[in-house]
Amino acid sequence: MELTYFDLLSALIVLVLGIIVAKVLIKIFKNGLQKTNLPELIVEFLSKFILALLYVAVILATVSMLGPDISSVIVGLSAVIGLILGFGMQDTLTNIAAGVWIATLRPFDKGEYLEVTGYSGTVHEVGIMATDLLTPDNKLITIPNKLVWGSPIVNATRMPTRRVDVDVGVSYDTKPEDALKVAMKLMKENPMVHADPAPAVVTTALTDSSVNLQLRAWTNTADYWGVKGALTNGILKAYKEEGIEIPYPQLDVHIEKE
Repeated sequence: MELTYFDLLSALIVLVLGIIVAKVLIKIFKNGLQKTNLPELIVEFLSKFILALLYVAVILATVSMLGPDISSVIVGLSAVIGLILGFGMQDTLTNIAAGVWIATLRPFDKGEYLEVTGYSGTVHEVGIMATDLLTPDNKLITIPNKLVWGSPIVNATRMPTRRVDVDVGVSYDTKPEDALKVAMKLMKENPMVHADPAPAVVTTALTDSSVNLQLRAWTNTADYWGVKGALTNGILKAYKEEGIEIPYPQLDVHIEKE
């Protein structure tokens, strides 16, 4: 059967109208989901997934306009799909399946800060195939969903509160009670530090040059970096004002004369 210009024009019209209708339906579908309590991550993922299915339906409808018998076309497409599967489509299907699990079980949501597969950043988008992270210096990292789902995920912003740890070393000549008193005073005077759980100072190590202490303060997750910076700068200033030495790494060398 020879194709006519009418067949080609009809197929083109079906393709264009199909794409337009698919986008309109997805917009309606997305607006409906946004009125529910579903997280934005799930709304975005479902919208993209269903849009992909609609596009497949539009392509099949377009192909059917080119001939009365679509069965042979479907058989041909199936053969092509089978060939593609043999050359790596498994990874594509794995990524799609992983994306479904991520959207369903929600180990993270859009806008949360993650550490995964050695990378860290704010969740920018979860697509059908990959997850996008936005780093603090505005780099976009795209990670295949199968790697995200198959790796440990550290979600730094899921919980409402976090503990801020600040490490500092003092000299061996310093009285421990003096160093602890100054550090505790600094944390208790910070309005963003919670009283419960109470802040604490612990000794973490006895090194060659210093006694290492760690300031531990609980705060709201949104205030984490503010408290981290305030305590880090504050303890340096407070120890200088109180005459408490923060020593440089040092090595004593003894030379014996023969």
